[in-house]
Amino acid sequence: MARRPVPPPSASLPAASARGRSSGRPATTGRTVDVREWAGGIRLSGFAVIMLSLVVLGTWVLVPTIGTYLGQKQKIAALENSVQVTEEQIAELERERDRWDDPAYITTQARERLYYVKPGEVPYLIDFDLDPADLPPEQQEVSDELEERPADWLPQLLRGLTSAGLAKTAVEAPNR
Repeated sequence: MARRPVPPPSASLPAASARGRSSGRPATTGRTVDVREWAGGIRLSGFAVIMLSLVVLGTWVLVPTIGTYLGQKQKIAALENSVQVTEEQIAELERERDRWDDPAYITTQARERLYYVKPGEVPYLIDFDLDPADLPPEQQEVSDELEERPADWLPQLLRGLTSAGLAKTAVEAPNR
């Protein structure tokens, strides 16, 4: 295929470069590139086409394989982590089993969990062992004056229900 001749540089090249400098853009070198000329200069041989097609085919074949490989590596890492966690749990359970072989530990657990005592001992159970900050405030005396409450009663009802549901202790009802 014959190459096209390059057109001669025009006489207005210095004026164009001066315009390029004044507009703030970088100055052009004066050489224009014709895309058709550049594309016409590319020559592909049969060998190059075969090699290019092999590269495309190899990429098409290997990309899913690499994705599968990376996915399997992630699964293997997750399973190895799971095995390590399970081994730690097994070790903790074995330590717990070894503790239960100790008679002193069994006695301590029976005393704490089931409130067992040895013959002759007197057990004392404290029913009201709450922190003073958790205790409900003392009841205030009922006043003889009427107070007008705001008309929006629904938020107060919801606050009362949530505070009753979240209370740590129940107040005993007075005997009648």
